[in-house]
Amino acid sequence: MVKQQAEFILQEISRGALAPTEMTIRVDHHSFNYLVANGVCFITLCDSSYPRKLAFHFLQDLQMEFDKLDTDNNTFLHKITRPYTFLKFDGVIGNIRKRYVDTRTQANLSKLNANRQKDVDIVTQHISEILERKRNSEMSERKLMTPHQTASSIWGSPLLEAIALKWMPITIVVVVVTVVLVWARLMLTEDFIISSS
Repeated sequence: MVKQQAEFILQEISRGALAPTEMTIRVDHHSFNYLVANGVCFITLCDSSYPRKLAFHFLQDLQMEFDKLDTDNNTFLHKITRPYTFLKFDGVIGNIRKRYVDTRTQANLSKLNANRQKDVDIVTQHISEILERKRNSEMSERKLMTPHQTASSIWGSPLLEAIALKWMPITIVVVVVTVVLVWARLMLTEDFIISSS
């Protein structure tokens, strides 16, 4: 479930639906924090009780280490052909993660107390709001794609179509029989009038 949510968030970021470069997305008792820099998205999943400020310090440290690895202006990214290319970066992620596991260390406490104003600038949304916004945009796209029908909705309703399919043959038979009977009666009456004169 968490993997699908992370993939959904990354898809929304890549299509431009989530514009902020730093954002927290709340999911039940967890939160996804992401940072986009130089075309690369750094994302982490934290417990909702974990300080958001430390999560973003973690992401910024990851970004700085990645920038050291990629010194030639994203040429490293263009050379990637296999997912295993990042295995050498896995050790760096582990080392940085160890620094941020305990929120009570002196270094982490000082990061929490420094620049309190910056934490207010980070956008926070719940994943349900993002899902609702995506649903609404898909609905509006569908409305734009389908041609507008000028006929009233009652004539195009599936219920009316079902009734027509069920009763149309019976109606046609009744109308034909009625026309034949009326015609026969007129013919008999005409014959009766002609023969009596």
